[in-house]
Amino acid sequence: MNPTTTTGSLEISTPSDREIRMTRVFNAPRKLVFDAYTKPELLTRWMGVMPGWSWAVCEIDLRVGGTFRYLWHGPDGVEMGMRGTYLEITPPHRIVSTEAFDEKWYEGECVETVTLEESGGRTTLTTLLRYDNQAVRDGVLQSPAASGMEAGFSILDALLPTLEG
Repeated sequence: MNPTTTTGSLEISTPSDREIRMTRVFNAPRKLVFDAYTKPELLTRWMGVMPGWSWAVCEIDLRVGGTFRYLWHGPDGVEMGMRGTYLEITPPHRIVSTEAFDEKWYEGECVETVTLEESGGRTTLTTLLRYDNQAVRDGVLQSPAASGMEAGFSILDALLPTLEG
């Protein structure tokens, strides 16, 4: 049995020794959630929006083999950058990509699978993160990554109704 924890409305579980699964339900059609994940003008309104931080770069080449690049500027000149390559895209249902941070706060590369399932106008977003080994996965579990994701998802939850229309 895999333990499940909840951060806000985000459910977190560990389906294997290398994986983290995060699930969040949004009261919006999956097409809107997919757009919010894949369009820079929407992504920058919710992801990584933290006090003292601002977006510097948000580039998305949404095609298999295409890449993404995100860069945030933080307090005291701190920067946080992330990049990856799209491995699979099935709009508006599934996105599979690699993920690596500029500053290696974990070894190796993560493969992220985002799936969106809609039922009754609500969308269940499931993110499966697969790391190179259990030690890396455990380190990510101990980091503030989950609380940061839930903070972004809370902003997205408030943003989605404004996009309908």
